[in-house]
Amino acid sequence: MANQQVTITAKDGGSFGGYLASPGSDRGPGIVILQEIFGVNKGMRDIADGLASRGFYALVPDLFWRIRPGIELTDQSETEWKEAFGLFQQFDVDKGVDDVQAAISFLRGHKGVTGKVGTLGYCLGGRLAYLSAARTDTDAAVGYYGIGIENLLNEAFRIKKPLLLHIAEGDDYVPPPAQEMIKDRLKSNPNITIHSYPNVGHAFARIGGKHYDKAIADLANVRSQTFFRQHLS
Repeated sequence: MANQQVTITAKDGGSFGGYLASPGSDRGPGIVILQEIFGVNKGMRDIADGLASRGFYALVPDLFWRIRPGIELTDQSETEWKEAFGLFQQFDVDKGVDDVQAAISFLRGHKGVTGKVGTLGYCLGGRLAYLSAARTDTDAAVGYYGIGIENLLNEAFRIKKPLLLHIAEGDDYVPPPAQEMIKDRLKSNPNITIHSYPNVGHAFARIGGKHYDKAIADLANVRSQTFFRQHLS
């Protein structure tokens, strides 16, 4: 397995960075990992490394580059939380989706990638994973505890590729009425699978986080890897 910093060309000009983890094998499918509100931090890089060890080319693009390139925060201090929420409020989701498409195209054209590329997102990235299924040419998308999806359900009819959503029933940022709205509005789309997890909170899969639940995270991760192997092979 190897990793490197890469440069991605944006749709509207300019360029932004990304962390690319490559498998030991010469060929494999690709996954674009969509960050939380903390930037391309160690947690996101570790996810990429883990996927690379399982045979995927895993790219984490710097989606906050339009605000400030190279942001890397943790969830371990109030100061960092405040900065992260401030970045989230400044983030342009529409341009972010354009940057996700640019990252998908970059990875699809990277030497060794078999051609199929999926998207995998957490929190803010979970919202972007949902939007990637609606607006980009991703081959499959997975979102963990995506925030604000209930406000984007009018885009569900555009989802023609497989989408898997993991919902935390104790999510403070996605309250039960929003969860029920999401499930109700998306259940008629055969391309969408939803797994809902009781007794866990937002970011249950963030290792070291306040709400990390290893058993549920392991279950969700196995489901995600199975999903990607099914749709990216």
